Amino acid sequence: MTGEHDCREHVPDESRRILPLFTPFLNLALLASLLLGLCLLSACGISTDAEQARVCRSVLPALNPGAAITVERIQAGLAPRSLRVEYMAQFPDRPILQRFAICQFVAEGLSAKKAELEGLATEEGPLSGASLYLLKRYYLDTPEGSAGDPGSPLGANVIEIPEGAAYWLQQILVSLPRTAIYALLSVAFALVFGLSGRINLAFGELAAVGSAATIAGASVVLGFGASSPVLGLAAGLAAALFAGAIHSAVGGYFTIGRVVSASPQPSLIATVGFSLFLMEYLRLVQSPVTVWLPPIWSQAWPLVRAGEFIVSLTPITVITAGIGLVAALALLWLVQATRFGRSWRAYADDPKAAALMGVDGPRLLVQTLALAGAMAGLSGMLIVAQYGGLGFAGGFQYGLKALIAAIIGGIGSIPGAMLGGFAVGLFETLWSAYLPIEARDMALYVALVVFLVFRPGGLLGFRDPTPRPV
Repeated sequence: MTGEHDCREHVPDESRRILPLFTPFLNLALLASLLLGLCLLSACGISTDAEQARVCRSVLPALNPGAAITVERIQAGLAPRSLRVEYMAQFPDRPILQRFAICQFVAEGLSAKKAELEGLATEEGPLSGASLYLLKRYYLDTPEGSAGDPGSPLGANVIEIPEGAAYWLQQILVSLPRTAIYALLSVAFALVFGLSGRINLAFGELAAVGSAATIAGASVVLGFGASSPVLGLAAGLAAALFAGAIHSAVGGYFTIGRVVSASPQPSLIATVGFSLFLMEYLRLVQSPVTVWLPPIWSQAWPLVRAGEFIVSLTPITVITAGIGLVAALALLWLVQATRFGRSWRAYADDPKAAALMGVDGPRLLVQTLALAGAMAGLSGMLIVAQYGGLGFAGGFQYGLKALIAAIIGGIGSIPGAMLGGFAVGLFETLWSAYLPIEARDMALYVALVVFLVFRPGGLLGFRDPTPRPV
């Protein structure tokens, strides 16, 4: 009776049939937007841009030929778009000099010109226009200028830990965004497979769609004259969720919903065609040239140290990992505590019994496809925020590794997919840190074969080699 009550509880009556088709997707979008807002508010306290700080540090050797430069402090200048760098210059034949430089930049935020120097002043006064041009043209734009960066301030007041532990911790922190991306894509596979028993191989390309939509959303904000990363990422988030949901719902409806067969193979082949279509579609729409956003919130926060090696974490890493974590938790809540989730679980357990209780299977499939596409689009947004961009064919590897993560975690299980994404991200990180990186992908595929042999149902799946008819 408990199961029957659970099924009837989520059956919509006539007065509820006007509910929007994408209500679950909208709920997830709202939660993700709230999370992004909290993360961005915490990042607003960042006063210096890492790319601008690098350019400003790089001019110091040119201002002090032959001196050893030690940067003491970097802070925002009094003028807009300016930085003040305080440093020590030690010449071979002079006492140590305490000096400073103030760099003025053309733009800030997401603007492509934010690292272009338009003014430079020292304690001796501002540089002339001709001197600034020569400095930029014949020093900053050369390999010697890029290599001349004396580095960030070294006086990090953090605790000391053993060298091996510091190296291991740094590798784990670097892997957080990649782990979040794999987890979101793995969940997309689990949502669709858990409901329909079909695998959609286009989620990697849907992540590329989300990346392109993020770039487009940020470009619209820039087109209106606003270069704020907060506005740009907020617009990119909305665009990525919408684009991922729409493309997944429409494409999945024709490749999974309309391809009716006892065997999943025709639908699987159809999703391969859909992924190739999306790849070529992106190539034509955004051109083969990848558009990159400039790095944002990449100033390193020192955490611990081992001698001269400082373990650091960037704000954008915290933001992307946090968005992935809360989006995953929101999805778990959505599946466990909402009408959509009860419908999804009932239909996944027994489609015929759920249909008898009033669950609209085709409608639920479209909702699930939209939700899974939104998760893929969100992963694409995280790729852009963390790494700057993704090419039209760059989603294939992400999708393939996310599918491996879903299988390892237990495909069809949403918690298992999240666990599998974490496992794959951790595996890649540790392999890259201690073993030859060129063999990393081969090792991952070997691990997949091992799981299919000894644990076909995955970590949180069934031990039976065929937990459901496939």
